[in-house]
Amino acid sequence: MRWTPRRSSIRRCGAAAGSASGLALAACFYGFAGGGLPNIKTVAILPFDNQTPEPALTKEVNDAVLEAFQGRLGLRPAAEANADAVVRGRVVRYDSDVPLSFQPGQRPDVTRRQVQITVDVELFDQRDSKSLWQKQGLTVVGEYPPPQEAAGRKVALQKLVNELVDGAQSQW
Repeated sequence: MRWTPRRSSIRRCGAAAGSASGLALAACFYGFAGGGLPNIKTVAILPFDNQTPEPALTKEVNDAVLEAFQGRLGLRPAAEANADAVVRGRVVRYDSDVPLSFQPGQRPDVTRRQVQITVDVELFDQRDSKSLWQKQGLTVVGEYPPPQEAAGRKVALQKLVNELVDGAQSQW
């Protein structure tokens, strides 16, 4: 007795191979282009107004905003007059010495502290003259073991980047 494959199984294999090759071809045209915003390709990031007594925050917050909108969202920098969108804001509060945990004893010793940075921020679409996203009183925190305040500030600034990206992406 001789085995001969049934025609229906050959057709099924052909259909499966055709579907797989079509899917593979379609996948070639799909890509990840960052988490950009629709219709927004360029952005002007205005220096944040620093209303705190900590002068270094001006540059550090502006660097975090640059990382969020240009690095993570993939928007190209542009002059304010030519940009599709403008990011503006202000640093309204900075607390660098908030105690979190204590070591008990005769004289309690603080073992963990946190940095708190509060900003007001707006992403404004210049072409459509409307606010795309804004947040008043956006507070981020970063914990640190004393006396490593800079480490806590770095954590808080990274959280700020994440909040800005999430906020901007929530609008599309």
